[in-house]
Amino acid sequence: MPWISLRIETDCQHADRLADAFIEHGALSASIEDADAGTPAEQPQFGEPGSPTTPGWARSRVIVLLDETADPDILLAICAPLAGLERTPPYCCETVAEQNWVQITQAQFEPIRISERLWIVPSWHEPPDPEAIALVLDPGMAFGTGSHPTTRLCLEWLERAVSPGVSVLDYGCGSGILAIAAARFGAAEVLGVDIDAQAVAVARSNAERNGVRAHFADSANTLQGQFDIVVANILSNPLKALAPALCAHVRPGGRLALSGILAEQTDELIAAYAPWLPLTVAAECEGWVCLSGIKDCA
Repeated sequence: MPWISLRIETDCQHADRLADAFIEHGALSASIEDADAGTPAEQPQFGEPGSPTTPGWARSRVIVLLDETADPDILLAICAPLAGLERTPPYCCETVAEQNWVQITQAQFEPIRISERLWIVPSWHEPPDPEAIALVLDPGMAFGTGSHPTTRLCLEWLERAVSPGVSVLDYGCGSGILAIAAARFGAAEVLGVDIDAQAVAVARSNAERNGVRAHFADSANTLQGQFDIVVANILSNPLKALAPALCAHVRPGGRLALSGILAEQTDELIAAYAPWLPLTVAAECEGWVCLSGIKDCA
């Protein structure tokens, strides 16, 4: 059964309400994108806490998927006033052939080679190298599939840092990928924490799927103890705020690794952690850095 794709030009003040109105009136889906994407007028959106940003795009495009029986003209005439628009905005529509969306989505995600002995493999693929460590991980709601440079940097660092029997804390665990990798590298005690309850649930499921022993908890709960290795792949602003807490969880002689840091943010992060632990650049990838250091035994 074919569908109708409706593309409507509007602005950031009305885009969300227009998309919501279409959903309320039976649209199969509705999304919003930058109408100037791919042009010099494109407006990137950043989500780092503390970053000044105006949500939405000055020229927005609402993309609505409708059942083939829907009348786009009538629906737009109903939804435009509900979104606060005084007149019907410009739009175009086209017929979309029926497709296997699951198959199309899965085809976009291939196994990712992190190193000679580590791969990230979606569940619908066979591991490319039977002799290597294969972390089974599907794209989902929680951050961390191995495709982002910051995740790759942390995985590469953990492969070098983890030795059999060590304890590891993954702060801001997301999908649990770093905690699971640490367990596969031989860590004896692994704890992952995250502020997002959904991420904690996803991480537990991923650990079970990979057959590893790792514990996951809400970071709002009291976190006690020290670890041989602490890794945090978050963003620079929360990392700065967490400096004393993260360093307190590194045992004397233990190691800390931070990522989610742009190269130009390196100096301010090193300065933020200097009172507790000296950091240096461990590696850099595509403008992102991983910082690491060893806590003084004194």
